[in-house]
Amino acid sequence: MARTAEVLASEVSVQPGEDDSLTVYFQGTVVSMRALSLAPGLDVLSLTQVLAWDLPVTDQLRADVEQASGSSNFGTVKLAVHEVTADVLLHYTFPAGTLSDEALRTMLMMVLGVGAEVGARIRG
Repeated sequence: MARTAEVLASEVSVQPGEDDSLTVYFQGTVVSMRALSLAPGLDVLSLTQVLAWDLPVTDQLRADVEQASGSSNFGTVKLAVHEVTADVLLHYTFPAGTLSDEALRTMLMMVLGVGAEVGARIRG
């Protein structure tokens, strides 16, 4: 995660976690990142971006999340329902181990940017 923190530090606010994770703050969203080694030579970066939280659960919110998920090229947009409110999350995992620093930065900024746009649209 040190490499990911380093490539993002010039672009966003990055906070290293004690459990080898990162928390990133980007355009009104909060992102949790974790590196995983799935097999020898297959290192992936998994992220969960909170796009909106504590929204009232409505049919319109469900439709907006379904539309956003269907049109997303980077990950899956999901609704996490908590009785009468819900959070909107973007989940994305991709192979990152063989990417150059510039390619990793570009990939992450594209994913975070799409998430921030979806979050802004859903939050209104």
